[in-house]
Amino acid sequence: AVGFAPANELEGNFIEATSREGFKIAHDISSYSFVALAKAGKDFLSKGNGSLITLSYLGSQKTLPNYNVMGLAKASLEASVRFLAVSLGKEGHRVNAISAGPIKTLAASGVKNFKKMLSYNAERAPLGRNVSTEEIGNAATFLASDLASGITGETLYVDAGFNITAMGSLEDSS
Repeated sequence: AVGFAPANELEGNFIEATSREGFKIAHDISSYSFVALAKAGKDFLSKGNGSLITLSYLGSQKTLPNYNVMGLAKASLEASVRFLAVSLGKEGHRVNAISAGPIKTLAASGVKNFKKMLSYNAERAPLGRNVSTEEIGNAATFLASDLASGITGETLYVDAGFNITAMGSLEDSS
């Protein structure tokens, strides 16, 4: 999973922060790179049933403060998963995405107020916490295994259930 957008594209009002150049960079690196890797690896895939997996984020489907152009790039990436699944499916290859909850990573450090996002997510997720890198790895292991042999073109949310909530719980509200 390769993702990048210039830092100035990830702060402030979407329309004011988004430039043509930043848009192109974010999409080229964060979306097209997955297609390019699939194309480059096609010869390796011909040796057996393959499983391609990428990482996405809820910002592909919902607006998030300061995520800006990355949300559009992740939406493009998820569409690429579906199109690649069709293109490679007849050869027996599967293509999926994992939409991980917020995790403190180097990439996440570029998103303004990320610590607040972590706290917000943990407070509102049905499991009452954030997910770990190990949980994301476990989901990827599952998707790469024969246990997921009938799954392709999907985005699997591994976010402690955050994506299913519109409001979270009212128990903690005053």
